[in-house]
Amino acid sequence: MELRHLRYFVAVAEMENVSRAALKLHVSQPALSRQIRDLEDEIGFSLLERTAKSVRLTDAGRAFLDNARALLQNADDAVTKARAIASVETTELQVGYSAENTVEILPKTLRAFQQAMPNVHVRLHDWNNKDMVDGIRDGRLQLGLIVPPAKASALHDLRYEELFHVRVCVVVAPQHPFARRRAIPIVEVAAEPLIGLTREDYPGYYDYVSMIFSKVKQKPRVVEEYDSYYGIISAVEAGTGVALGADVLGHSLGNRVKFLYLTPEPKPVAVGIVGTKGRLSPAAEKFWQCAKEAAVKK
Repeated sequence: MELRHLRYFVAVAEMENVSRAALKLHVSQPALSRQIRDLEDEIGFSLLERTAKSVRLTDAGRAFLDNARALLQNADDAVTKARAIASVETTELQVGYSAENTVEILPKTLRAFQQAMPNVHVRLHDWNNKDMVDGIRDGRLQLGLIVPPAKASALHDLRYEELFHVRVCVVVAPQHPFARRRAIPIVEVAAEPLIGLTREDYPGYYDYVSMIFSKVKQKPRVVEEYDSYYGIISAVEAGTGVALGADVLGHSLGNRVKFLYLTPEPKPVAVGIVGTKGRLSPAAEKFWQCAKEAAVKK
């Protein structure tokens, strides 16, 4: 027995006419009559007494009608309640990000996403690139905003799209002698004490540092390492040394430090978004599109 059998029976019983019931239900009269007979065959007794022009309920049909109405009402109530819960249910989207490179587009992305999907809560995780990629593979994250590994094959099993590029600068304290200049030769930067990210957590960072100073005889000396760029900035501000950093980071630091361009200027660093291959969840797909749009308006 299916709900449609009950709906057909109730319509015929209430209208006492198969033709009018068929018109109301938008089905043909023969099809409606056949469905009612199938219902009677299944339950084993007659529900209707049929005449040439109308139908009447049998005593069994009258008893069945009340319960059929109740069953249909319960089904409608169940759908209504479930739909109401689904429409307000808050879900979470786990997103990894690289704070130093996404400081400009992340607020725009979040604002657009929250307007589009207000019932989805975004949880941000400031992780290094390796942890983000591992987190997407094992399901702890749905998306990551990352600097892609040097080897493209490292993301072969994931979906990746490049969003934008950042320029690499030398970051110095306001009182540093470099601060009065607009651009600094790389050879001069190499002679300064360098503050960097922790080597074990950010191996790709040191690959990039090596590339920048590859044509300089004197290699920079790393004097301190930190597990976040905000630790690095604090050390630079204190006068411990200089650092390399993305120009976009200057948007959130005000006058705490100076960002100066390098000569010759290094190759810009790509920043992209990564997720699982195949079909993303609707929330993840919307966040992906919001990130792309924010990058275009950057």
